[in-house]
Amino acid sequence: LWFQLNEIKAGAARPPSFEKEQVTKLGILGAGMMGAGIAYASACKGIEVVLKDVSVEQAEKGKAYSQNLLDRKVSKKRLTSEQRDATLDRILATSSVEDLAGCDLIIEAVFEDRNLKASVTKEAERQLAPSNIFATNTSTLPITSLAEASERPANFIGLHFFSPVDKMPLVEIITGKETSDETLAKAYDFVLQIGKTPIVVNDSRGFFTSRVFATFAQEGITMLGEGIPAAAIENAAFLAGYPVGPLAVTDEVSITLMEKIRNQTIKDIQAEGLTYVAHPSESVVDRMLESNRSGKAAGAGFYEYPKNKKKYLWPGLQEIFAGKAEFELQHLKDRLFYIMAIETVRCLDENVLTSVRDANIGSIMGIGAPVWTGGLLQFINQTGLPTFVARATELASLHGDRYAVPEILHSMAKNGKTFKD
Repeated sequence: LWFQLNEIKAGAARPPSFEKEQVTKLGILGAGMMGAGIAYASACKGIEVVLKDVSVEQAEKGKAYSQNLLDRKVSKKRLTSEQRDATLDRILATSSVEDLAGCDLIIEAVFEDRNLKASVTKEAERQLAPSNIFATNTSTLPITSLAEASERPANFIGLHFFSPVDKMPLVEIITGKETSDETLAKAYDFVLQIGKTPIVVNDSRGFFTSRVFATFAQEGITMLGEGIPAAAIENAAFLAGYPVGPLAVTDEVSITLMEKIRNQTIKDIQAEGLTYVAHPSESVVDRMLESNRSGKAAGAGFYEYPKNKKKYLWPGLQEIFAGKAEFELQHLKDRLFYIMAIETVRCLDENVLTSVRDANIGSIMGIGAPVWTGGLLQFINQTGLPTFVARATELASLHGDRYAVPEILHSMAKNGKTFKD
């Protein structure tokens, strides 16, 4: 893990034939949690930031996020008041698209809605010089299709930040079919410039991190629907080394967002003439939304969120989902590890991931895989491929095709190979 991290910081996935560049002025579209977090991370590194929203009031709310974080640092004597003020002065809160003129890079961080993203892309891109780049912070929508709204798709790229941006160290860089190597190099330089760790992946629905993270959340939710007690699911994840359980993390991202992503995915798949296959977790999601429990932001999800008190699992889960099924702790742990590891292998096999290094670093820094594993592909290595294939085959027979073993794993196990760059 240490060696792979150093390789990334040295530019392992950066196209080498371009001079390194620095962003001096950054535009951000959308001052919500993600946009505000990107503004903070960038301003702290000396970059001038234009934080644009539909109104100055909304943009100022986004800037206040930086104010709160910086005030905390001042109170802990980690920053002087002069340094705080200088950082805040670098953030311009605005509703005017003209203020984006002169930006080296613009990052779109609006809601996961295709039409909205297309609209702000067209509007803001006019302010960019022909050689400068436009990025989207989408977590699931394919970059190539979003780039259709751009007049310069070669300059269009995905920069997927993780929430909260001030704490999460990873940025997933996603290249579309027409993204140029020069654009990738500039994006890579920017991520390093703001002190984050970049991994590079190719375009697909959900990319790497969102796609694999979804399997973790969905498997935990599926277990709940099977009647496994919620506390057992959350504790199995914690005892396996995950920083948070699948139910708690779903509350964080919001159950409503899961529904929106599903609905958009269904539309996209049907538009491609394909058949959508429902996941067993979806019935649980629907029951939670019918119960008006959409997650932490709403104050009610799989957990209760009493004011000024510690959260606790909602007692109603026991009534709705029974919670009396028998279970073995190791089996629950295996389900969480194996579903994520298998999906990571699929991403590598489909060329969404282009290196073992990015898979391992991304799985730990972006989606919370336990550090002791060394990453999800390294987890397969240390388990031993024949052992992993045998256990995955058993899980598939018990829980369905989502555990089906990719052919590449059968081949590697047969030939005594492991995952390494």
